[in-house]
Amino acid sequence: MKDYSDSPFLVIWEVTQACDLACRHCRATAQPSRHPAELTTEEGFRLLDQVKGFGHPLMVFTGGDPLKRPDLLPLLRYSTSIGLRTTVTPSATPLLTPQAIAGFKTAGVCRIALSVDGADAGTHDRFRGVEGSYALTMRGFAAARAAQLETQVNTTVTRGNLHQLPRIAELVEQAGARMWSVFFLVTTGRAVESDDLTAEEYEQVFAFLYELGTRAPFDIKTTEAPHYRRYVSQRKRAEGLTSSATRRMMDDSPAVLRQAGIRDGKGLLFVSHAGDIFPSGFLPVSAGNLRTMSLADAYRNTPLFQVLRDSDALGGKCGDCNYRHLCGGSRARALAVSGDYMAEEPRCSYQPSAAQQPGSAHGASPQPQPEGAYV
Repeated sequence: MKDYSDSPFLVIWEVTQACDLACRHCRATAQPSRHPAELTTEEGFRLLDQVKGFGHPLMVFTGGDPLKRPDLLPLLRYSTSIGLRTTVTPSATPLLTPQAIAGFKTAGVCRIALSVDGADAGTHDRFRGVEGSYALTMRGFAAARAAQLETQVNTTVTRGNLHQLPRIAELVEQAGARMWSVFFLVTTGRAVESDDLTAEEYEQVFAFLYELGTRAPFDIKTTEAPHYRRYVSQRKRAEGLTSSATRRMMDDSPAVLRQAGIRDGKGLLFVSHAGDIFPSGFLPVSAGNLRTMSLADAYRNTPLFQVLRDSDALGGKCGDCNYRHLCGGSRARALAVSGDYMAEEPRCSYQPSAAQQPGSAHGASPQPQPEGAYV
C-alpha cells in the first residue's frame, strides 16, 4: 500500500462557493453570489504551482459551481499546461453550455464530473433544489460526447434515492461515463442525519456495487465510504483470492482498491475558496491558510494531517480493526456524528473483535446479499 505521508493522490480546489442550485446535501451551503475572499486568479496560479510541487496528483476543480468564476478557463489551461491531470465538476445550470464544455476540452481537461442524484427528473430536481437541473445534466452528457470529453457520474446516496440506484446505474452506462463515483452522506453543510442510511444499509449498498462492478462497463469508486474497500477485500477472500493476488489487483483493477488507504487527510487534501487547507471538503477542520503557509508544509507537517495519517491513532473499533490501514473509516463522518475526527466510523457494522478470533485472522466473510436487497 502506498505511503501518502509526503504527497497526496488527490487535490481538490473549491474555486468558489457560488452556485445557482440549492442542493439539500450541499457541504458548502452554496449561495448564488461569489465571496469577496475568494483566491484571486494569480493566487490560483500559485496554488497550482504548489500542487505540481507534489509531483503528479490528480487536480480537481470544484465548487459551488466552477463556472461562476469568469477566470475558470485560464485557470484550467494553466493547470494542464504545467502537467497536472485536471478534472472539473460543474453544476448543471444554464451556465453549462455546449460551448463551456467544448472550452474544457480545448483547455486540456481530461474529464468532467456531472451529478445524477435521481433516476428521473422529479427525484433529481428535488434533490438539487431547481427544476430543470436533470434535463441540463443530460444535455451536458450529450455535449461532452460531442466534444469527445470523458465523463464521470457523481451520485450521493440518501433515503430519497436509495431505491433508484439500479436505475441510476443504467443512466451511468447510457451516458457513456468512465466512472460512477458514489458519495455517502456526511452531515455537514445542509445535509441532515435523517437522509443518511444505517450501517446495515451501507453494507447492502456495498453488495450492490460489488456485484455491479463485476459486469459494468465503467469503474466504480466510493467517496466517504472507505469501508467499501474492507467489504471488497472480504469478498475477494471469500472467493479464494490470496493476499498477494489482492495486492496485485490493487495495481491494475478497480479504482476502489487502487486507492486503498486513502482517506481524509491521507492522500487527499482540499483547498477552500478562501485558501483554507482542509483534510477534505467534508471535514471542516483547517490546518492553516494558503495565504500564510505552503500547501506542502500544511500537508506534511501539521499535527492535523499527521494524526489523520496514523491508522494506529484511530479510536474505538477502528483502532482495533484489522482493516484499519486499508480502510480507516470516514474521518469526516466520525467528526460529524461524534465531534471527534479520530473516533470510530459510525456507519460501519463490521465488528473486528469478533472477526479476529482464532481462525478468522483476515476477517469474517460477508453473507451473500441479493442484488436488490436494499430496494
